[in-house]
Order: sequence, then C-alpha cells, then structure tokens
Amino acid sequence: MRPHIRAALERSAELTRNNRLVDAMRLGEDAINQATDDEHPEIRQWLTDHAGDFTGRED
Repeated sequence: MRPHIRAALERSAELTRNNRLVDAMRLGEDAINQATDDEHPEIRQWLTDHAGDFTGRED
C-alpha cells in the first residue's frame, strides 16, 4: 500500500483512540476510497493486524 494511505490509516487509529471517531472515519474512508483494487487486500490485512491501534488494546 502506498505510504500516504498507510499514514492516513495510522492517523485514523490515533484519532479513534482520542475519541474523535467522526474525524477518524472521514480520514480512513478517504484513504480507502483512494486505494486501488490491488491495495484493498493489503488494507484489510493491515486493519486486521492493527485493530489494537484503534482500541488502544494490545491483544
């Protein structure tokens, strides 16, 4: 996945942890919408692997 998409997802996780869910959703959705079809599987895997980044939990 392109670096700017990964950065947007990481920022979205940070915003979520800081209780700014609407901003997080906008940023994450925009990043996903910019992604190519080839990037979508990698994004899904990244989201699965980094779910704790959004919740602040370390599972």
